[in-house]
Amino acid sequence: MIGPQLFDFLRDLKDNNNREWFKSKKKRYDAEVVDPVTEFIENMAPKVAKISRHIIVDPRPNGGSRFRIYRDTRFSKDKSPYKIQVGCQFRHDAGKDAHAPGFYVHLAPGEVFFGGGVWGPQGEALRNIRQHIVDKPDEWEKATNGIELRGDQLVRAPKGFDAEHPLLNDLRRKSFFSFQDADEKLATSSGFEKAVETQFKKVAPLMRFVASALRIEF
Repeated sequence: MIGPQLFDFLRDLKDNNNREWFKSKKKRYDAEVVDPVTEFIENMAPKVAKISRHIIVDPRPNGGSRFRIYRDTRFSKDKSPYKIQVGCQFRHDAGKDAHAPGFYVHLAPGEVFFGGGVWGPQGEALRNIRQHIVDKPDEWEKATNGIELRGDQLVRAPKGFDAEHPLLNDLRRKSFFSFQDADEKLATSSGFEKAVETQFKKVAPLMRFVASALRIEF
């Protein structure tokens, strides 16, 4: 089970974000972050499989569902080498990157959330989702009933779409993602996996709608 040690490590990493410190604490990182998160992913695999057989849940410590802790600093003014959060993405098997439909779990000191959808789709994928909303408004409203969508929106109607459309607020979205906010107390409790599973089931209709828009199975 994920313990408070994970968040303690991330707090310490924030204060000591350098390679020398991290190298000296590598065993602690493995024991307090990698091992419990790997176990969490393993435990989520059968639960996610019941929601969709097309979502990949990969517990491998390297190359699996947990994002690497190493930051890509090539184009950033912030040269801190390590992320101060843990992210797990369970993506669709048709996707090649983080912009594919999927579920996500985020763990950071003072910032815990989990949910699903598609974050930041680009080009044709984004247009297809918007068009699917126009073509299937009743299905869209049913898929998003009872959930709150998050993410940035355009100021105006996207090019090629009716500025007077009754679902304009949704057509202006750049992402189609819903998540539940939580806290460290829940994340370190025995009920965390169940809470994540419940939220995944809640956003599954949204995931199914997005998959349909992208012409992939869910």
